[in-house]
Amino acid sequence: MKIGCPKEIKPQEFRVGMTPNAAREAVAAGHQVMIEAGAGLGAGFTDADYTAAGAAIVDTAEEIFATAEMIVKVKEPQAVERKMLREGQLLFTYLHLAPDPDQTHDLIASGCTAIAYETVTDRNGGLPLLAPMSEVAGKLAPQVGAWTLQKANGGRGVLMGGVPGVSPANVVIIGGGVVGTQAARVAAGMGADVTVQDMSLPRLRYLDDAFRSEFKTAYASKGNTAELVRQADMVVGAVLIPGAAAPKLISREQLGEMKPGAALVDVAIDQGGCFETSRATTHADPIYDVDGIMHYCVANMPGAVARTSTIALGNATMPFMMALANKGWKQACADDEHLLNGLNVHAGKLTYYAVGKALGIDVTSPQLLIK
Repeated sequence: MKIGCPKEIKPQEFRVGMTPNAAREAVAAGHQVMIEAGAGLGAGFTDADYTAAGAAIVDTAEEIFATAEMIVKVKEPQAVERKMLREGQLLFTYLHLAPDPDQTHDLIASGCTAIAYETVTDRNGGLPLLAPMSEVAGKLAPQVGAWTLQKANGGRGVLMGGVPGVSPANVVIIGGGVVGTQAARVAAGMGADVTVQDMSLPRLRYLDDAFRSEFKTAYASKGNTAELVRQADMVVGAVLIPGAAAPKLISREQLGEMKPGAALVDVAIDQGGCFETSRATTHADPIYDVDGIMHYCVANMPGAVARTSTIALGNATMPFMMALANKGWKQACADDEHLLNGLNVHAGKLTYYAVGKALGIDVTSPQLLIK
């Protein structure tokens, strides 16, 4: 199979869809790999690294989209890239379609087959291709939140760990999954007073047993959330409904009850954000003020630590990429129901229920397509 990896063009996105190790594995299996010139530089990989792995370096993304049978990326294809997708081509990347009707309609119109990293599952009910980036984003959230809290950035001027005689920052994390757990561990490690909320009592029991001395837990009822948010210096939104738009957990009205200069860090912004006042920002201009509350809503947070993120993502995606290349998408999905769960679009049809529900589009069962 001809596998192509273009350079990411989303603003301040420095990751790359294939590592040299992944390219080497594909070439060793008999596949052709094309990498756009300079695609890996943001993550510290040179064209020479890819050449040594057996990949061919091509000058333009247009050449890759015109000749590759499978496109491997990191972020969702931008408008100019979607115009280059063609019928029968396989796209393997993050998509986050539920809050993005333009992308969804463009992918359907292209006739391509699109498999989304974020909806591939595993036998334990996890999301193995989302997990590594969730770990990165979770660990980054308190770091960027602490920066947002600095007075020069419009924040309250509160130090995460406090000092003797001065209380530490009060941090509330909504969602006790991968993002929330990693965020809580880092925030607690910085010395903050941390509370993690979740609606799953088994999850809360696990967190309490595993991290009792590091942070507190609380049930995520509307009343509890409202009370904790009023007291918070920082709130991290870490709620995920796989493939679906994120629920809105804090309304604009509630901002008026918060401490002036408090920070909201919305890690769910790729899925539309979990605060009513969230809108996607970039690393170049990451924060904005709504009613005196500072919002950090960068849609590709892991791109800030591109080398770590690229290697972690490559470790997770490579086995699935190899299955798709070795078998073709249809046989690979027939052999692996968890990979089939990643199928979002095929041949002009939407195939993921949560996206169809969010956007009001009819959905075709992916099981019917592989038959």
